[in-house]
Amino acid sequence: MFNDIGALELVTLVVLAVLVFGPDKLPKVVQDVSRFIRKIREFSDSAKQDIRTELGPEFKDFEFEDLNPKTFIRKQLDSNEDLGDLKELRSSFDLRKEINEVADAVHGRETAPAAAPAAPAAVNGSTPDLLKKKDGPAAPERPPYDSDAT
Repeated sequence: MFNDIGALELVTLVVLAVLVFGPDKLPKVVQDVSRFIRKIREFSDSAKQDIRTELGPEFKDFEFEDLNPKTFIRKQLDSNEDLGDLKELRSSFDLRKEINEVADAVHGRETAPAAAPAAPAAVNGSTPDLLKKKDGPAAPERPPYDSDAT
């Protein structure tokens, strides 16, 4: 139930409880809280048992955790053995490449060939400066933003 509480957080809660309730009333408060939690668990267990008996023998292996959509899907995928095709499809699909192609099409650029582009040739034995602006046609200027048009 409290798997994600660390030691520092637990010590902080204990110190806070001692400060709020005092050392005299703290044992009684802990007893009352534990009794309350126990009654809620008993009520929950009896409600689950009543639901199971009302559903009948067809649902004897029914688990309430399966009502959580994530748990249900995970359980269905784990029991399905035909995932080889899905894994193959997933490995063949390159999302980054697809996004780049769409972005290039939107911006009107030509898509890069499937092969890796050739490295630029070095001039006079030096390596090219990749940060310098390349000479060539300037990119088309974007139209101004019109807030009334949107």
